[in-house]
Amino acid sequence: MRTFAVLPVKRFGVAKQRLRGGLDPATREALVEAMFTDVVDSLLRAPVERIVVVTASAAARTIAADRGAEVVADRELGHNAAAELGIDVAVRGGAQQVLLVPGDCPALDPQELAGLLRRSVQPPSVIVVPDRHGTGTNALLLSPPDALAPSFGPGSAQRHLELARARGTDAQLVELPSLALDIDTPEDIESLTKVSDGRARLTLRLLSQPSAC
Repeated sequence: MRTFAVLPVKRFGVAKQRLRGGLDPATREALVEAMFTDVVDSLLRAPVERIVVVTASAAARTIAADRGAEVVADRELGHNAAAELGIDVAVRGGAQQVLLVPGDCPALDPQELAGLLRRSVQPPSVIVVPDRHGTGTNALLLSPPDALAPSFGPGSAQRHLELARARGTDAQLVELPSLALDIDTPEDIESLTKVSDGRARLTLRLLSQPSAC
């Protein structure tokens, strides 16, 4: 099945405002860039046919283009609008399913992701990958790409399931440990530093520098 990964990304300088208390602006921006790069590098090792990055960030555009990803200009109307823009591009490109992933899960494991994509599903179907709290959505696998209109935000894991089932679409909640940890708080950073198997390479390298503490 032709799978496209869609990755909406904010401009690095305005992302992760909840980390302002622990990181200075330059370090926070560098952290966002490192996480995004780690995610793209992991997707390159996963069985996805194309990566579509939706962003208004010049730096993100350069990183994505250098790695062969397709870059789409974000109109900055919010995360869901950016996700839908990426889905539209994937549909026009012939995608049979779309994986929506965030740029702040740097520990993403390509092998775990491959296992998710190998799951036997009968379209239309929606797979929701929750965050570690079980409330947010850290990834959506949509087969076909228009199986659901994304509705990210607080409580989105249950909302996505309900929206899919209201349409008569098969919906499953599937936990992926490497996608459970999105980095929003100092506590999340502390959890990430315990990763020791080669994932999140650039992010952990940055966090190991004394200036990041």
